[in-house]
Amino acid sequence: MEHSQEPVTTTIAETENYLAWKAEEPDGETTYHLELNNVTLHFFEEEWNEVLKLLEIIVDEEL
Repeated sequence: MEHSQEPVTTTIAETENYLAWKAEEPDGETTYHLELNNVTLHFFEEEWNEVLKLLEIIVDEEL
């Protein structure tokens, strides 16, 4: 059986202007992506976890 070389993508969250999605890469790595209007940020799993921690701190500070 041949394995696909295409990543399997899943939408995490979406608003009118922003999109967060992840890709299960053929090599087993998971990458995360934030599309913010015309800018896309790409993260490996460790980086994604750190960004999530940063966003939690921001949300806590703003409440």
